[in-house]
Amino acid sequence: MLLRWPVLLRLFIPLLAFFTPNAWADYTLNMTKGVSSISSGIYHLHMTILWVCIGIGVVVYGLMIYAIIRHRKAAGYQAATFHESTTIEIIWTIIPFFILIMMAVPATRILIQMSDTSNAAVTIKITGHRWFWHYDYLDEGINFFSYLSTPEDEIKNLAPKNAHYLLQVDKPLVVPVGKKIRFLVTSKDVIHSWWVPALGIKKDAIPGFINEVWTQVDVENPGIYRGQCAELCGAKHGFMPIVVEAKSDSDYAQWVAEQKKAQAGANVDENKQWTLDELMERGEKEFNMVCAMCHQTSGKGLPPTFPSLVGSAIVTHPEHKVEHIRQVIYGKNAMPPFGEQKNDLEIAAIVTYERNAWGNKTGDVIQPSDVKKVRAEHKK
Repeated sequence: MLLRWPVLLRLFIPLLAFFTPNAWADYTLNMTKGVSSISSGIYHLHMTILWVCIGIGVVVYGLMIYAIIRHRKAAGYQAATFHESTTIEIIWTIIPFFILIMMAVPATRILIQMSDTSNAAVTIKITGHRWFWHYDYLDEGINFFSYLSTPEDEIKNLAPKNAHYLLQVDKPLVVPVGKKIRFLVTSKDVIHSWWVPALGIKKDAIPGFINEVWTQVDVENPGIYRGQCAELCGAKHGFMPIVVEAKSDSDYAQWVAEQKKAQAGANVDENKQWTLDELMERGEKEFNMVCAMCHQTSGKGLPPTFPSLVGSAIVTHPEHKVEHIRQVIYGKNAMPPFGEQKNDLEIAAIVTYERNAWGNKTGDVIQPSDVKKVRAEHKK
C-alpha cells in the first residue's frame, strides 16, 4: 500500500529541519584546536593521523571495490586458484611498517613535548577532593579551594539552567598568558582527573602520587576556559567543574597582589565573640558552598548515605556539641574532613548554622575558640 502525502510530509519535514544550517550550527565532529601550544600540537597531530587514515581507507576500499566490480562472476572471470604469494605477504607487511613509523615520529615528538615541564614560570599544585579542587601557587604563597557555584534551584530543576550549568565555580584558577605553567596534580582521597580540553590537559590525580603536566596559553587568547573531573570519583562526580581564567601579565600581577592582600587579612581574631546572627549569616553561605551538595539546602540530606540534619541528635542535643564540631573538622564515613579547608571561624559558623537552621533552634553559638579547643584536644 502506497503512503499518502500527509504521511510523507510528516516524515520529510523533520528531516528537512535536521539538515538546515541552524540545526548544525553548534554541531562539530572534529576536535578543537584549543588555545595553548600543547593543544595546538595535539590538534595538528590528530589531523595528520586522520589524513593518513583517510588515505589508507581510500586506497584499501578503492582496491576492494575495483576488484569486486572488475573481477565479478557476471563479467566472466573465474576465481584464481593460487594459494599464497610470498611477495604479496612481504609487501603488505613492509608498507604498514613504514606507515606506522611515519605516524610514530610526530606522535613521539608531541609526547616528549607534553612531558617537558622544565623552565616553568609558574608552578601550581592541584589537589582533588570529593568533590572540589584545591589550588596552591607554590611560588606566590597563594592557595584556595574552588567549589561548584551552580545555584541549587537549577540542579533541582526549579529554575532555568544557564549556559554554564555545572561548569561554574566560586573561585577560578587564574594563570598568565604567554608563560609556561607547570601543574603538580594529586588527590586527597580517591582518583580524580583534571581535564581542560582547550588547554590540551588531562592528568589523573592519584592519592599519594604527584603527576606533572604543563600548558602555555597563547598571548592572543586570554579568557575563561572550562573543564571537568574526567574520572568517575563518586556520587557527585558530575559536580566537580574546573574553570581557568587566563589573564594578561599586568592583570595577572594585579590579581596576585589582591590575593596576597586578601589572605593576609583573613586571619581570625581569636578573642572576638561573634553573635548568633553573624554566625548564622556566614554559616549559611559556608554550608551552601560545601555541605549542601550532600545534605541539601533543606538539611534533609539523601539518606542513608547522607543523613538528614533536621532534628538529628548530633546537631540538636547539647551533649553532642563537641562531637558535632569534631565531625565537621575530621569527617565521618562518606563525609570528607573540612578542617584543612576551613578556618576556625568558618567551622564555627557551619556548626552554629546547622544547630539553629531548619527549625532546630538550639540557641547554641559556637565560637572560633571552641573549634580551636577541639583541634588542640585532637592533637594530644
